[in-house]
Amino acid sequence: MVLLVVLGVLAVSWASSMRAHLEQQRHLSDLRASITASKEAIAELKREKRRWQDPAYVETQARKRLGFVMPGETSYQVIGRDGEPLAPEAMLSEPDPADETPPAWWEKAWGAVEAADAPPEDEQDQPAERIRAPKQKQQRSTTP
Repeated sequence: MVLLVVLGVLAVSWASSMRAHLEQQRHLSDLRASITASKEAIAELKREKRRWQDPAYVETQARKRLGFVMPGETSYQVIGRDGEPLAPEAMLSEPDPADETPPAWWEKAWGAVEAADAPPEDEQDQPAERIRAPKQKQQRSTTP
């Protein structure tokens, strides 16, 4: 009986120490992942710093972000429908569905053919009632 109690105590202590060991391993793997992400972020920032040391990159960013132009160049500002200048992001957005191109001429022509095939539904719109024959004038007789 004493042997079973001792084995039970050993099993409980071993389980608790094993749980602590597994938690530490999980914490270490989280820390390693965090370190890897930090190293990647540092490498990206170093690349960005090297880009900013290039005068051509600085000039491009000044043109793009601040709208700077070189002496002798002409700058244009795109104005929206509301009269306000458009942001650069807005100029690259998708076109409005209202600005779609009109249908091609053959689509219009085919629509006319289909409309000619369908008789009008209202009796009032019949051509015989809308169009009246003009009254005939008397003809003058010309005799020599």
